[in-house]
Amino acid sequence: MAEDGPAVPEDGPAWTGLPPGLLRMRRLLLVVWLGLLTLATGLVPGLLAGPGWAALALLPLASAVWGWWLTGRNWRSWRYAERADDLLISRGVLWHTVTVVPYGRMQLVEVTSGPVERHFGLAGVQLHTAAAATDATIPGLDPAEAERLRDRLTELGEARSAGL
Repeated sequence: MAEDGPAVPEDGPAWTGLPPGLLRMRRLLLVVWLGLLTLATGLVPGLLAGPGWAALALLPLASAVWGWWLTGRNWRSWRYAERADDLLISRGVLWHTVTVVPYGRMQLVEVTSGPVERHFGLAGVQLHTAAAATDATIPGLDPAEAERLRDRLTELGEARSAGL
């Protein structure tokens, strides 16, 4: 019997991935910045030193293609799961990291959104705990989901810290 991925136990956490808007935003930023660098790398040496030097533009162009692929892999690696007593955040392809944040240890839950994120309709959730090593972030969520998650985590954090 063929499996589509790693086996997940029946009682395992329900993982939620990040929305595709974050991938679109990151890829657009990649194309804009490396596109400008490609243009500058091709034009300046091409005009000043001759057309043969315009081939230097292939380096940032290759970086853009490689970055496009890496951005997709990185986006697919991010996921989170809400469990009864803690929040799990999993990320990373080469160096895989799973962060466990107990609800009772949360001191502050913020929803953040910079100008580019707001343009794309995205927000992030920042979790602060007493130990800086367990601080965590979930980037690129829909604002409604970020606010729902903030409210739920705050409610669970207050209940756990009060010993309920």
